[in-house]
Amino acid sequence: MEEPPIPPMALIFQPSMAMVQATKIQPNTVIRNPQIWTTRIFISEGRVRPGPNVQFSSKPERDETKPLLVPGKTPKRIPANHGARGAGPPDQFYASEHRQTRETTTRPGDVSARGEKWETASPVGATMGKVSKDTRTNPSATAGLLSKVFFWWLNPLFRTGYKRKLEEDDLYEVLPEDRSETLGQDLQRIWDHEFQKATKELRTPRLSKCIILCYWKPYAVLGFFTLVEEIIKVIQPVLLGQMILYFESYDPENMTALYKTLGYAAGMSLCTIGLALLHHLYFYHVQRAGMKIRVAMCHMIYNKSLRLSSLAMGKTTTGQIVNLLSNDVNKFDDVTIFLHFLWVGPLQAAVVVGLLWVEIGPSCLAGMVVLLFLMPMQTMFGRLFSTFRSKTAAFTDNRIRIMNEVVSGMRIIKMYAWEKPFSALVSEVRRKEISMILKSSYLRGLNMASFFCSSKIILFVTFTLYVLLGNTITASRVFVTVSLYSAVRLTVTLFFPSAIEKLFESRVSVRRIQEFLMLDEVVKNKTIVPHKGENEALVEIQDLVCYWDKSLDAPTLQNLSLTLKSNQLLAVIGPVGAGKVGYLRTRRVISHLENWNEKSSQGACVHFPKSHLFFPLLAVTSVQSSLLSTILGELPSDKGVLEVKGQLTYAAQQPWVFPGTIRSNILFGKELDPKKYERVIKACALKRDLELLPDGDLTLIGDRGATLSGGQKARVNLARSVYEDADIYLLDDPLSAVDAEVGRHLFEQCICGLLKNKSRILVTHQLQYLKAADQIVVLKEGHMVAKGKYIELQQSGVDFTSLLKEEEEEQQQPPKDILKRTRTLSENSQTSSAQSVKDGDQLPGEAVQTVAEESSAQGNIGVRLYVKYLKAGAGVVLLLIVIALNLLAQVAYIMTDWWLAHWADKQEELSNNNSSLPNGLNTTAPPSQLNTTAELDTTFYLSVYGGLTAATIVFGFARNLSLFHVLVKSAQSLHNRMFKSILATPVRFFDINPIGRVLNRFSKDIGQLDSNMPWTFVDFIQLFLQILGVICVAVSVIPWILIPVIPLLFLFLYLRRYFLRTAINVKRLEATTRSPVFSHLSSSLQGLWTIRAFGAEERFQKAFDAHQDLHSEAWFLFLTTSRWFAVRLDGMCAIFVSITIFGCLLLRDQLDAGSVGLALTYAVTLMGMFPWGVRQSAEVENMMTSVERVVEYTELESEAPWETEKRPPPDWPNKGLVTFDGVSFSYGGDGPTVLHDMTAMFRPKEKVGVVGRTGAGKSSLVSALFRLAEPQGKIYIDGVLTSEIGLHDLRKKMSIIPQDPVLFTGSMRKNLDPFDQHSDEELWKALEEVQLKPVVEELPGKLETVLAESGANFSVGQRQLVCLARAVLRKNRILVIDEATANVDPRTDELIQKTIRDKFSECTVLTIAHRLNTIVDSDRILVLDAGRIHAYDQPYNLLQDTEGIFFKMVQQTGKQEAAALLAAAKRVHDRRTHSDEYTESPNIIIFETAL
Repeated sequence: MEEPPIPPMALIFQPSMAMVQATKIQPNTVIRNPQIWTTRIFISEGRVRPGPNVQFSSKPERDETKPLLVPGKTPKRIPANHGARGAGPPDQFYASEHRQTRETTTRPGDVSARGEKWETASPVGATMGKVSKDTRTNPSATAGLLSKVFFWWLNPLFRTGYKRKLEEDDLYEVLPEDRSETLGQDLQRIWDHEFQKATKELRTPRLSKCIILCYWKPYAVLGFFTLVEEIIKVIQPVLLGQMILYFESYDPENMTALYKTLGYAAGMSLCTIGLALLHHLYFYHVQRAGMKIRVAMCHMIYNKSLRLSSLAMGKTTTGQIVNLLSNDVNKFDDVTIFLHFLWVGPLQAAVVVGLLWVEIGPSCLAGMVVLLFLMPMQTMFGRLFSTFRSKTAAFTDNRIRIMNEVVSGMRIIKMYAWEKPFSALVSEVRRKEISMILKSSYLRGLNMASFFCSSKIILFVTFTLYVLLGNTITASRVFVTVSLYSAVRLTVTLFFPSAIEKLFESRVSVRRIQEFLMLDEVVKNKTIVPHKGENEALVEIQDLVCYWDKSLDAPTLQNLSLTLKSNQLLAVIGPVGAGKVGYLRTRRVISHLENWNEKSSQGACVHFPKSHLFFPLLAVTSVQSSLLSTILGELPSDKGVLEVKGQLTYAAQQPWVFPGTIRSNILFGKELDPKKYERVIKACALKRDLELLPDGDLTLIGDRGATLSGGQKARVNLARSVYEDADIYLLDDPLSAVDAEVGRHLFEQCICGLLKNKSRILVTHQLQYLKAADQIVVLKEGHMVAKGKYIELQQSGVDFTSLLKEEEEEQQQPPKDILKRTRTLSENSQTSSAQSVKDGDQLPGEAVQTVAEESSAQGNIGVRLYVKYLKAGAGVVLLLIVIALNLLAQVAYIMTDWWLAHWADKQEELSNNNSSLPNGLNTTAPPSQLNTTAELDTTFYLSVYGGLTAATIVFGFARNLSLFHVLVKSAQSLHNRMFKSILATPVRFFDINPIGRVLNRFSKDIGQLDSNMPWTFVDFIQLFLQILGVICVAVSVIPWILIPVIPLLFLFLYLRRYFLRTAINVKRLEATTRSPVFSHLSSSLQGLWTIRAFGAEERFQKAFDAHQDLHSEAWFLFLTTSRWFAVRLDGMCAIFVSITIFGCLLLRDQLDAGSVGLALTYAVTLMGMFPWGVRQSAEVENMMTSVERVVEYTELESEAPWETEKRPPPDWPNKGLVTFDGVSFSYGGDGPTVLHDMTAMFRPKEKVGVVGRTGAGKSSLVSALFRLAEPQGKIYIDGVLTSEIGLHDLRKKMSIIPQDPVLFTGSMRKNLDPFDQHSDEELWKALEEVQLKPVVEELPGKLETVLAESGANFSVGQRQLVCLARAVLRKNRILVIDEATANVDPRTDELIQKTIRDKFSECTVLTIAHRLNTIVDSDRILVLDAGRIHAYDQPYNLLQDTEGIFFKMVQQTGKQEAAALLAAAKRVHDRRTHSDEYTESPNIIIFETAL
């Protein structure tokens, strides 16, 4: 049987044994339609070796792309390419930027023709290359020598690119030696060795040494190419001189001289052709060397970021790591190009001095002195440049970090109407960054201008001295000197200084990367395999003391002792700050534990047997989570014993999902076992959710899980840890983000059902579940206050009882109907398409389209874009002045050369006259008179020559500085416009665009505009004018040069157009394949603890390598396509030079030496200049894609204006009356309607609870009120129609405590009061009211303490309290609480509720709640179902309707709790019947809470 060929690189990585093979095929399996199956069975030498009796048949038998778990629905077919190539099948990894192609891979759960399941285990699932397509293999690997020299192997790609837009499919497989994994591991090995050696020798390890060790051999070989190339450049002028000499002593009869000269001409032609071929081959290889170093560095940086300890995470930020990955590593691409010139440059200079000495004697030294003076000046520029680069990098890090926070927290920023302070913050950082960039740009301008003028200065000094020493100028001397100087000048004044500049820049980058690589790593606890003993202790802790930060006095955990045995459930509870949850990424961990001076029973022993459930109760800076982090190994133990036996799995308090499908998030790289998977889905209450999504479990999740509700994320997070077959389950408060009914289901079906034979530690605030725990541990201030069973603790009267409010939980098992249901909440809302998406915040209809494909424009860049770009930086008048300066500089430059040729010609005439005097003109004039004439000539010619040289210098410097100024101002203006546009765009934009994509515009694209674009643009303008000048001069001397120039010009233009069609697509692909690299990094950093707990580091590393390889494929094509173009351009130039050389010999009778010299010198300089000019024009056009991407974001759709002409009265709203009149709401123009024709009134001072099952539209109600998207219908507040006033006027007058508390990097003061509207006294008072004063007082700088990134040194509960303090400060009449107390323990919850009742008694409060006890004492309750009002009445009245949703929700909390809720409702009802009068009051508050 014929073996089907596959690309040799069809596997992105070789899976390790631990990861199971990529695909299993049963013997005798028939594979249908091998065209669409990417089979990876046994790989050897790039061929598939099928297992025994594996056959390939040609017909597909079933749709291989149907999602599982969508019973009773006809699923929408997912395009088979739902996952990005290189990132595996859609349900296995990222599909954030998926492509529409024919690729298909076997999926877990897909059935082969004979009914066997296919199981994919790899996370990256190997590549999805099309087997049917040969071009996937990289043709350069098999190309012949000539094909490699001329880059012929790229021709098919150019043909494709000319016909249509290139897709990711068209990229060639990355070469084996360029693979991210290979390169990264090689360098990592050397670095690890160096690190160990340095540690032994007590010195700092040197990353630069590792890079040299790893890459010096192949790179050294390339130095030989450089040497040969520079030798050719020196030989050319010598041959040129010999040719001009023939013309100077031209004798038509002397055939020997002619033949000799023909030999020189042939030599020159060969030199030009040799240069054309050698130069580009060398360039291609040095650029690939740079790419290898960059890729290896990225691999190491990502690898390191997966291993950072929590303390190290405090010393760095996501922004900084992204910057290392986007900007710092790019320096390696540049430095390799120029490095060899550090030794070739001085060598070449020495040879040229020797040749010049022979030609013009000691005068040449004057020119070399100028050259040598220019070199240290350039070096000085290089050093200065490097210092500016360091400072700029720091500002850029800072700006990207702020941008990261702004984009992540945009929903909160909009609801608080905080756009202006953030705009000011970014503007300030950007202003500092731009001032640095301007300085370095001016430096670059001076550098380029000195290069532009240097040849003229050198020649002026040389010839002035030469003439003054009494020598006469001849054409051969002039042009040999000019050619030799131009040969060495490029090396000495451009390549050599560039090498120094790039070396300094890359040293800065290496230092920054080295500092990052030396940060502390997390030390993993050794896992001991447990024996299967019935009562074996799986976790043993004795007298454990732990610190998040040693510099703080109080330890996080003190003298903790406990044992978890097999099958036990251990519950951990405790008040706020008990230590349940640790501080993540702490820079300064707040330890306020010492304020609580309660005596506690230290050193008590807690045992959790294997099937016991062990619950720590969660507090705000929760010690309970710190306990889990210790067991995970994230919080290092200082003293004591910690022994963990068996495999751990972990569900984090803040649920983490990565971009991919829901299935890939649950499987997390494990094989699919359909029965087990189904059980997990049911136990985690996800079955109904998946049925409602069009693509079931293959629905794509956006960045940071943008498409899922908080509750859904929590359940997917839980399902992931349940599916993992572990010995010990660490569950960090998984029940807080879901409503009571779902919480009960999760507890019974999952924690005490599916996991009943496992050891579990559950941190929780849900006290009603404690009875089921085998053991309960109460933590407070890091101490263990008590432990034991439920009854023991109740009798002991420890703090526990007050937490429990002395309530007994119902005795009975839950009613049978609860056990039976898969998810009861679907009972009344089967019709609701909104069933289970972010509590109505986003509906599945919308969710499915979340991950919009990254736009990338098509076609060539238009002139209008250039105009937009330039006009962003300067007005029309300034632009005209800049254009005039450019033209003047070029005219002065050309005139100096023309004047020299003119002078040489006059000198020759004079010499001829002088030599003819003795023959017949003796008598006419005395010799003295002749001498005077010659003397006069010299002074006159020299002064004109000097004047022209001076003009060249003045105009040259002026035009460069002005151009750089304009271009940097353009970058500044475009950044500001893009940022303004991002701030003003509706929230939906951030839900459908991953953070990585938005950040890419602000980091990479703006980086291009800041640094690369200005100098490339200036260089192009300079070259373009020089080329134009060269042709004009050449034509004025020898008009027939036009004959070859014109056809060549047309050929150039055609070739350029042909090249750019492909090149721009390649460049765009390079930009879009870069985004997933950043998204993956950002996502991994957020889920770091989860990744480590599951031991998934290797899988994530492989996924990162897959993304890198995809980017490398695009980058490789970017390098090779530009070389393909350059070889052809230089080839044409070589033809042009040869025609000119032989043409001069053909017309030898009509030409004088000066003309030949000028024509040939210019033709030869054109040789390097024309291709470089055309390349730079293409480069400018390539970089304009960055301008295009930025301009695209400056023109985003904008939400309503922040302020309008119609302003509400200053004291509005003074009552707090909110009226909804026929309000319908959807999140986007094309999204489904999530609220339908809602009419309701919230009276002044009224406290209204909003309840409903998941997806009923609770959060959408808030979105409509805040106009996050424009609602249809009318909403009035105190009689003012909200749609008529500005968004800021509306949003500033309402307070919100959001579901996800967001803090921003900056001081505590800025977080509470970004507008500086309140005094210190008011801030402290607000903090005191929310019980945060002691915590903040202990911070080093109190209110001025700078918080860690995203407020990570506070627990979730504390962050929630900060949000409450913001609301207290705003003193608005309306407060919305959006499920705000989900993450706090009952005591803190009670405290928050009390603060709300006291502080906001005069306000209208809307509370969205999961915990019914928080809203049962409301004045009225609004019950929503599927976006409609189901009921709206007093709680007591609602509870009389036994068929109502509210009644059922109360019943599901359990008998005891239901009775308590009914009693509370009755109390409120009785109180109201006494005073049924409303006094109008001027305060409204809306509070949406997740209690």
